[in-house]
Amino acid sequence: MLLPASLFLAVFVCWPLLQFIYNSFFTYNPISDAPHEFVGFGNYITAFTSAAFGNSVWRTIAYTIIVVFCEFALGLTVALLFSALGNASRVFRTIFLYPLMIAPIVAGLLWRFLLIDNSGIVNQILYEAHIIPSPNSIGWLSDPHIALFSVALPDIWLTTSFITLVLFAGLQNIPGDIIEAARIDGARYPTLLIRIVIPMLRPVIAVALIVRGVDAARAFDVIVVQTNGGPQNATETLSLLVYNTQIANGDPGLASAMGTLYLIGMLIVSVAAVMLIWRPGSDT
Repeated sequence: MLLPASLFLAVFVCWPLLQFIYNSFFTYNPISDAPHEFVGFGNYITAFTSAAFGNSVWRTIAYTIIVVFCEFALGLTVALLFSALGNASRVFRTIFLYPLMIAPIVAGLLWRFLLIDNSGIVNQILYEAHIIPSPNSIGWLSDPHIALFSVALPDIWLTTSFITLVLFAGLQNIPGDIIEAARIDGARYPTLLIRIVIPMLRPVIAVALIVRGVDAARAFDVIVVQTNGGPQNATETLSLLVYNTQIANGDPGLASAMGTLYLIGMLIVSVAAVMLIWRPGSDT
């Protein structure tokens, strides 16, 4: 029964990944027929010493933190609200999940039109509300200081419902008698949330944060359709840097080295998240 799935993973996942890592030790031109030149760890050294790579790492980290923090805060709040409403929240849960049906590239285009400087709906609403002096006062996608946050908005809007769904499912598995016993002992809601609910949600929180963290760290289409890495490379994350190095600069060896380092970094962060948040084998 596992043979078809194993073959699929071997052909479409494992082999391309091994080939990707293998290419990182060579330099070659993908267009010409020139032979591959073995450079050892030369591409990795170039990546580590590249200012563009270092800056993209920090942008990726900042983007991931912004997205995951906002989604978790909003998702936990809405999940607690839905849990308190019980069956009365069915309709609201259905409506809240609608953004998950939208393709990321469509969401990126939608938010680009909403945030565009001189004719965006967001700036127009703020202007009509007398919050900003003119419709082009805030350069959401053209100001390097806020562009990274702006391109994160579609991602937050799209997948906050995913975090909500996962956390809401986890809340349904918390025994009601534990909550009731704590209330009888005089525990107030903040104490219940911090001392009982969140600790019992640790495995669910770990899964949600790892899945969304990895997904946010590799964000590509949402950013490309909005800014294509601009302005002034302010939104060029690692995914875009690897793509531009491969396609625009025509250096697949260096792009493979960057991508391999990217993969190793995400694996390390995922393992750390499991050990720190989930704490397998821990009773507390």
